[in-house]
Amino acid sequence: MSNMVTNNTSKRFFAPLKEPFTTGSGSQLRKLEGVVFDMDGTLCEPQTYMFSLMRQSLSIPKSVDILEYIYSLPTASAQAAAMESIRSIERDAMASQVAQPGLVSLMTYLDSRGIRKGICTRNFDAPVHNLLEKFLSGSVFHPIVTREFRPPKPDPAGILHIAKAWGLTRRAGRGEGAGVPVRDEEGHEDADSQGKNGNGGSTSTEEGLKKTEEGELVADASGLIMVGDSIDDMTAGRRAGAKTVLLVNDVNRHLVDHEHTDLVIERLDQLVEVLEEGLL
Repeated sequence: MSNMVTNNTSKRFFAPLKEPFTTGSGSQLRKLEGVVFDMDGTLCEPQTYMFSLMRQSLSIPKSVDILEYIYSLPTASAQAAAMESIRSIERDAMASQVAQPGLVSLMTYLDSRGIRKGICTRNFDAPVHNLLEKFLSGSVFHPIVTREFRPPKPDPAGILHIAKAWGLTRRAGRGEGAGVPVRDEEGHEDADSQGKNGNGGSTSTEEGLKKTEEGELVADASGLIMVGDSIDDMTAGRRAGAKTVLLVNDVNRHLVDHEHTDLVIERLDQLVEVLEEGLL
């Protein structure tokens, strides 16, 4: 395998996709139930210049989360105007979207193995659909969780929403804090952003992780992989109970050894051999 693949976990978790999944053989490996992808910086190459433009349009410093700022504005009209100002920047950037190396190869492989694909992004829907139509026509992603879903990453609610949509549930244990999102998500932040909880994101809100009753049916993302390029992606994936894969670049290399990162790749198609051999 060319370039870098770094596994930060101590043992395999998912069964190799090159072999039909079977149960009862004594193996502790489990079936991969699906893969959730971030969009900007993951499915397409990073367009990080957008964040500076967004903050300039909103007159906020880099230390302030863009979406949190917009949602904190006092009136619906102020929020709508601010949201439209960042959407305008994203619309302009759509024309210069470039697919990540290995994008088509990975999606063709996942489709050939019958692996479900979802998207959980802080972008709004237009850039997502533009990318899919331009580079991945015919490849199905569902659900697609965008900015309209709240709370956004690093809250795990969007990933848990996808798990629940795929019918992946379990019974909650006693005193467990588990997330079953009941609303919708998303926004936009760079891989370098730092949040309010010291782990690169804001603390969970009541729409995300909520207290559950013992035996309550809750979303189960433990059979999923979250692929992204930011601390928000890694933290959301870890908090949802999924395995995390960091698509590394020059900006996010400090996340290679982060406690929320399970696997590091430099190209999307490196995941083909990883999944084929069950290296995660």
